[in-house]
Amino acid sequence: MSEARRRRWLILSHAYNVDGRAESLTITDKIPHLIAAGIEPVVFSSVMGEPDPQVRHVQMLPWGPSGIRFDLRHVLRRRLGRGAAYRVLSLLVSALLALPILLERLLVGLRSQWSWAFPAWLRAMPLVKRGEVELVFSTGGVFSAHLAGAWIKRWSGCPWIVEVHDPLVIPGREPRGRHERFLARLEARICRDADLAWWFTDGALAAAQRRHPGLDGRGIVVLPGAEPPVVRTAYRRGPRCVLGHFGSLSPTRSLAPALQALARLLEREPALRGLLRLEVYGSALDPHAAQLLGALKLEGVVLPIGRLEHDPATGLSGRARVMQRMQQCDALLMLHGDQPESSEYIPSKLYEYFWARRPVLGLTHDNPQLDAMIAAHGGWSAPTRDIDAVAQALAAVVQRWRDDALPDVTVPPVTVADAVQRILGAVDRTLRRG
Repeated sequence: MSEARRRRWLILSHAYNVDGRAESLTITDKIPHLIAAGIEPVVFSSVMGEPDPQVRHVQMLPWGPSGIRFDLRHVLRRRLGRGAAYRVLSLLVSALLALPILLERLLVGLRSQWSWAFPAWLRAMPLVKRGEVELVFSTGGVFSAHLAGAWIKRWSGCPWIVEVHDPLVIPGREPRGRHERFLARLEARICRDADLAWWFTDGALAAAQRRHPGLDGRGIVVLPGAEPPVVRTAYRRGPRCVLGHFGSLSPTRSLAPALQALARLLEREPALRGLLRLEVYGSALDPHAAQLLGALKLEGVVLPIGRLEHDPATGLSGRARVMQRMQQCDALLMLHGDQPESSEYIPSKLYEYFWARRPVLGLTHDNPQLDAMIAAHGGWSAPTRDIDAVAQALAAVVQRWRDDALPDVTVPPVTVADAVQRILGAVDRTLRRG
């Protein structure tokens, strides 16, 4: 095989180049660095994202009806927006696929994207058998990429490297139901068969090694990092202390503890009501937080702003506007959730926060590595479930603001380039051993 072909990697990523999805950014941000290092990526993905002209990008639908419905909804939303045409076509697709989806759930019992592994595997095997790729790289929170990678490894022996985003096994309990048991078996296959696998936290790697001691030195930790902002805006202290939250909210990552702590702080210091603002970008309030907003009388203090889209006046993309606003806030609020898997998970948004150079207030749960990272970058952390501790951390932010002592953080951020260099070094060592 020629040297040029030897450095071709087949990347399996279900949610590749999907705007706004963290698992997409984690791989798409790596692509320019891989290309600069002499790697030629060939990407297999679902149809959810935009085609990527900088690589050979093959998009394919899953074979299962629930996966087809899931992916087509994203395609329709991207092309039609969320208006009446989207709603009508989405309803039509759901109606046509309702019975097949019911049968799929009864027979298979896995989440919708599982069947994407079939076309990815079949399209990959000819490339692998002809020796056109050096290795197969499966990545993502969507597990079907890893399933396809495991099949390719089983039937070809091609080197297989794995980037595990979220814990596949929930800590502290036995897997429940067909889906969780399937993910546990998939983790076992990764730890047994992958030539190299990496997790994003010390806790996640340690847990996988406890469950699968045979992983040994083939498992490492790689902090994913983030790319520098495309725009740079100077921070200026304003007449109010503005905290910004950016990213998705959900019942498992709720703004509610922050609102409860904010209400408690305002009860103790009513004068802060005119000085303190919490701006919420990127998502509607989660249901619990939406209820608390009125019940705690926080209207005017908490401002749900939603997504920032492309601005024709400035030419800035939605992502650029988000990074710009992050840099203008006095401090940034990060929600970690309080689920058992939080001990093995660090929100990817944190790495973008570090590039914004603003101090972070993190509501965290049982993750010393995350707490240490926030502290090292000049921020505060408090346990999500301890409302008094969160209120005290809020008060500390406000006091620093009053003292005009919230300058830009100068600690170097975690970069994607660093992550790629660590991966390339580990891959080279792995291939030399092989």
